[in-house]
This record gives sequence, structure tokens and C-alpha cells, in this order.
Amino acid sequence: MIKLDVNGKQHQLDVAPDTPLLWALRDTLHLTGTKYGCGQALCGACTVQVDGAPMRSCVTPVSAVAGRRITTIEAVDRDRVGKAVQDAWRKLDVVQCGYCQSGQIMSAVSLLRQNRRPSDNDIDNAMSGNLCRCATYVRIRAAIHEAAKALA
Repeated sequence: MIKLDVNGKQHQLDVAPDTPLLWALRDTLHLTGTKYGCGQALCGACTVQVDGAPMRSCVTPVSAVAGRRITTIEAVDRDRVGKAVQDAWRKLDVVQCGYCQSGQIMSAVSLLRQNRRPSDNDIDNAMSGNLCRCATYVRIRAAIHEAAKALA
């Protein structure tokens, strides 16, 4: 049994220790907001937060995060930063197809928790591991700036 703290709730999962966190979240806990993209930690669609830091869940075994605080897109808006980011995403109509957006938002929230006044360069560096096939990067950057303004 693997014990996971996901979105503030304790879970005991009967999965193999090498099961990717992504599949534990989606298939076992039925939290489907975190998406499968490439399966190689290259696209960022599967990004969740572990102890507040962005992590690619498709290559992270559940045994590596047992006992750590895991946050998924389903709970990211429970604090002021997560709510500000999601509000900015809606206000600026960032989403096109939407597939990558949960990972984008998880990375943006992590950035703004560390840096409330990010420069374009800070944003580009923090978001560089999150790919968007629709190329909404300009709107993503603008939404992060918008959220930072709301948090000031």
C-alpha cells in the first residue's frame, strides 16, 4: 500500500511502487484534470505540484512522492494564488484546445508563489517545460502578469 496526500486528503493505494503518479491520480483516484501528453516529461501536460513545486507526474513513481503533499488542478484554486491564476486565464481567454492548460496553470501557480513580480524572462524560464500545441504562449504570459497584478 502506498500512502499519498492528494489535495489535502489521505489515500492508501494498492498500486505497485513504480506506478507513475499520473496513472494513480487518473485511474485510481479518478482525478482526470491532470493530462497524459508525451509520457516522457517533455510536454508538461501532466504537471502537478509536489510540496508546492511543479513535477511531471507521468515519470514520477508513486513511491517517490509517498508522504509528500500533492496538489492537482482540481484543488489549485483553494488559495489566493491559484484562484488569481485561474481568474486571469478566464479573463484573458487563454485556452484554445485546453489540453495543456492544467499543466500550464500548475506551473504558473508555482512561479507566482515564488515570485510575485515575474519578468517576461522569469515567466519564459518557469514555463519552458510546458508546451502548448495551440501556441497560446503570449496569452499565457499575459495571464501570469495579470494574476501577479491581482496579487499585488
